[in-house]
Amino acid sequence: MSGGGAPAAARAAGWFRDRFGSDPQGVWHAPGRVNLIGEHTDYNEGFVLPFALGLGVRAAAGRAGPAGDDPARGPAGLARTGGDVLGLCSRQAPSQPVAVRIGALAPGSVTGWAAYAAGVAWALREEGYELGGTRVAIDSDLPQGAGLSSSAALECAVAVALTGLYGIDVPARQLAQIARRAENEFVGVPSGIMDQSAAMLCRKGHALLLDCRTLAASQVPFDPASAGLELVVTDTRVRHDLTDGAYADRRHACEEAARLLGVPALRDVTDPGAALRRLQDPVLRRRARHIITDNHRVQAVAGLLRAGAMGEIGALLNASHLSLRDDFEVSWLEADVAVAAANGAGALGARMIGGGFGGSVIALVPAGRAGEIADTVAAEYARRGWAPPRAIPAAPQAGAHRIA
Repeated sequence: MSGGGAPAAARAAGWFRDRFGSDPQGVWHAPGRVNLIGEHTDYNEGFVLPFALGLGVRAAAGRAGPAGDDPARGPAGLARTGGDVLGLCSRQAPSQPVAVRIGALAPGSVTGWAAYAAGVAWALREEGYELGGTRVAIDSDLPQGAGLSSSAALECAVAVALTGLYGIDVPARQLAQIARRAENEFVGVPSGIMDQSAAMLCRKGHALLLDCRTLAASQVPFDPASAGLELVVTDTRVRHDLTDGAYADRRHACEEAARLLGVPALRDVTDPGAALRRLQDPVLRRRARHIITDNHRVQAVAGLLRAGAMGEIGALLNASHLSLRDDFEVSWLEADVAVAAANGAGALGARMIGGGFGGSVIALVPAGRAGEIADTVAAEYARRGWAPPRAIPAAPQAGAHRIA
């Protein structure tokens, strides 16, 4: 069930009561996402095709009263979160609660997991929206660092919670941009707009074709079950921190390639062969080739889905993985092994997803064979002495919404 339904809402509300000593005024959910195809194209103003997962982040939230009015209950730093204080706690990081004055929020003032949540409050205020003292309890069933956009899910869950609590009417597309600003400027990760857009705009049974320059979005029918297919996400359990510089290095390489080619962004290349020959640096040539070709693959996959030819997209998933591995050089051994094992066991296509260097792999498989193919991947991991991967069902679900 999208968002986990009543049990997930009750769990988040119970966490809020445990930490703050009162009931929340609501619980909001934002999903993780899988990008079907179009990796690293978002910050190149290109095209992406994500869909939302059922797994995600829940934010149980309530307004705080005047300072001193709250019951002295909860962990140190959160017992009295009134006035203009933002109190944050996470079931996944119970020893790291944060209480900070909203008016004192500034980039660098909050670190760790809470920076993503506090950054949303900061970005809303920067956009002119007023917030008062608020308490937010976070709960998630989305693996962190698995390439499923747990950070954007956290940002968007907090964004819909804060705007819902204070009756702030912000269109979903604008709220996605505000959440992205939190990640870019407050946290310091130079991400594109895809993750937040997917968390806010996706619909059940659809993928979101997003033009990352214009933010024009269209819903593309995407119901694998109706085509006799299944999607399986394999969490390789290899983690990578996108703040360590490798992600930024790829972005800078793309910007340099676009500058040398005299175009605003690599999506504007109209003659790929001639353009790539003009790039003398072999690294820049490879980076640009991935972006240019993956943009074309996004459009091709969207066209096949609209034509009801979902079974034909497997070859494009495989081509995208090879491009990410060889040209963009962001794949990792465990992903390569998972892709090869899944394809060898009968998947129609597979590829790494996310920023790279760790995270997950997606595979398109015939209905009824997901378990068998997941077992094959796990057996190959065991043979190599690696920690077992985690298989995650991936049926397209709805974007951020209130669940209680």
